[in-house]
Amino acid sequence: MSVKFPMTVHGAERLALELEDLKKVQRPRIVQAIAEARAHGDLKENAEYAAAREQQSFCEGRIQEIEGKISNAQIIDISKIPHSGRVIFGTTVTILNIETEKTVIYQIVGDDEAEIKANKISINSPIARALIGKEEGDVVVVKAPSGDVEYEIDKVEHI
Repeated sequence: MSVKFPMTVHGAERLALELEDLKKVQRPRIVQAIAEARAHGDLKENAEYAAAREQQSFCEGRIQEIEGKISNAQIIDISKIPHSGRVIFGTTVTILNIETEKTVIYQIVGDDEAEIKANKISINSPIARALIGKEEGDVVVVKAPSGDVEYEIDKVEHI
């Protein structure tokens, strides 16, 4: 039995769009580039052919990778889970740094979806691990490289 990995609906949609682009746009473009390069003759000294074959290898590898991720994904639609005030996978959490009084908003997502610039943190990150299972009003301690940081959970949203 394979292990299922959590993924948000948005993350699954992004992967599906990338897969469709790779199969319907990139793959045919690369096949065409290989055909054109072959028409130029000697393949041993043909840089266009070598580059197109390399692109093809990357494209096929990425297609396999995405198909594997989708087949092993447990897609979670947080908007369909009743709000409990508890931090779970997919929730958007507003936390307050107790020392600096700065507020940060994070969505807890799967490893492949994590993007710190978009405030999406991996379920396996130290902050997410500290938050999971806690509730609004709880204080959590996150072990950071610079030392322990205390946060208060201000709000938990299912968006």
